[in-house]
Amino acid sequence: MKQKKDMIAMLLAGGQGSRLYVLTKEVAKPAVSFGGKYKIIDFPLSNCVNSGIDTVGVLTQYRPLELNSYIGNGQPWDLDRMNGGVFVLPPYQTDKGSEWYKGTANAIYQNINFIDRYDPENVLILSGDHIYKMDYAKMLAYHKENESDATIAVLNVSMEEASRFGIMNCNPDHTIYEFEEKPKHPKSTLASMGIYIFNWKKLRAALIADEADPNSSNDFGKNIIPMMLGNGDKLMAYEFDGYWKDVGTISSLWDANMDLLNPESGLQLDSGDWKIYARSEAHPPHYIDEHAEIAESIVSEGCEIDGKLWYSVLFSNVTVEEGAELNSAVVMSNTVIQKGATVKYAIIAEDAIIEEGAVVGDDPCNYPDASEWGIAVVGRGAIVKKGQVVRPKEMIEPDANR
Repeated sequence: MKQKKDMIAMLLAGGQGSRLYVLTKEVAKPAVSFGGKYKIIDFPLSNCVNSGIDTVGVLTQYRPLELNSYIGNGQPWDLDRMNGGVFVLPPYQTDKGSEWYKGTANAIYQNINFIDRYDPENVLILSGDHIYKMDYAKMLAYHKENESDATIAVLNVSMEEASRFGIMNCNPDHTIYEFEEKPKHPKSTLASMGIYIFNWKKLRAALIADEADPNSSNDFGKNIIPMMLGNGDKLMAYEFDGYWKDVGTISSLWDANMDLLNPESGLQLDSGDWKIYARSEAHPPHYIDEHAEIAESIVSEGCEIDGKLWYSVLFSNVTVEEGAELNSAVVMSNTVIQKGATVKYAIIAEDAIIEEGAVVGDDPCNYPDASEWGIAVVGRGAIVKKGQVVRPKEMIEPDANR
């Protein structure tokens, strides 16, 4: 018989990540690489184990193979447990086949039996596309102290940004009286982070009622939270003041990588008090040629650098040949930047080749009309031909044959 758990976590990792375009053509959004040696999903998984949560269900759907393989038995995050651990949970199989998750609430509804196995007092709901460090144990203590039915993590944003988020309108004691999805005229600046702690009995009942409603979107923000408020349940806002970024767009993913290079950003991954764990392979040390020039960059193991790097993030086994220049670039594993190529303000996915003299991206100061500028992206395994120019905002599709 399994031990009753105080809290287990359910990590929503099934999203296609359509706003990441070519980067998620072949992998789910949480499996996208980040920061030189991580995947996006490493952050919520590491937060769980650092917070003392030893049971995590990972709900997958879109292109799950790489994500499933990466998570494996959970050993890199100390989640290979006898009583608990990490479990990959695809859409539920029935005699009629599998039914895709219709929304965030439906994804949890389809896994009620999994959660019931642990008979938890509380359930933590997480998203798989956020970069942050957070102690969920502190949030749970706040949830218990306030005898809350649901506690929602919020970030204080500017009034200008508030209309982009789900906004929690609260009383002075932080009890929530109203939830507004992307309001045109926000009354508050407390934005939902998509991190929830629910009393399991309350949530279980709400999920069953929501599933029975044919008009529901089966979504936490649109349906479950308003339903619980309407039922008179006690909902509390838990204010978080650390670094947090939703990396669901090309620009935000690039921004978060650049934040690693900025000591003022608040995103420090090498601090010993809250380690971010990852499944990593052994690589030889990187090699820096005596003619190379490197400033304010991250260079991972196995790289060979004979060009110029400034303010860039390089994953393992990247080659930068003589005369190549990188500025404000994110270059993922096993990519080759050939002689004389230039990569600026760009994301290059794994196994790509930027051939001799090619130009990828450009400096924003060359575009007086800001709407014409954006991050250039080269997909996994793609080849940018000799002398080819990839303009800002342009995306080169992955090469399915490589």
